[in-house]
Amino acid sequence: MPLFRRRPALPDDVRERLGAARSDVLAVAELADGWAVATRAGLAVVRGEDVLRRAWTDVDAARLSDETSALTVTWVDGTPATELALVDRSPGGLPRVLHERVQSSVVHHEQVALPGRRTVRVVLRRDADGRLFTQVIGTGHVDLTDPSTARAVDEAEARVREAAGLS
Repeated sequence: MPLFRRRPALPDDVRERLGAARSDVLAVAELADGWAVATRAGLAVVRGEDVLRRAWTDVDAARLSDETSALTVTWVDGTPATELALVDRSPGGLPRVLHERVQSSVVHHEQVALPGRRTVRVVLRRDADGRLFTQVIGTGHVDLTDPSTARAVDEAEARVREAAGLS
């Protein structure tokens, strides 16, 4: 097994469409139907004429299927998950970089238990420019207009910001 693997070469036309300098590209994965590119700013997926660009702070989670080598990316805003059918089934590369970039955007988080076995996460994140902001991530079954829910989330947000010295 070689110590170093060459990442697949991103076709010039795809790089041009993304406007990505070589130094901004961290990982590339060929997909069954296009290309996925991890850049310093976020994830780009090119499928035919369609280009999806999302910041690392937009990613809630990603899961790599051992059976199919499909990487499923879920988004904090509830947008339907994006499935990336990776051509290269070896570990590392894009899945590893995606994990590292998303984790590095998370500064601090707290899970908040709500009545009815519901939960939300309050996450303090750092964007590509270094700015800190909070996100409240939950399912569509959480009513943030409910006074007790809003109070619990506000208190958690205050604790998360205080833990990072942002009172």
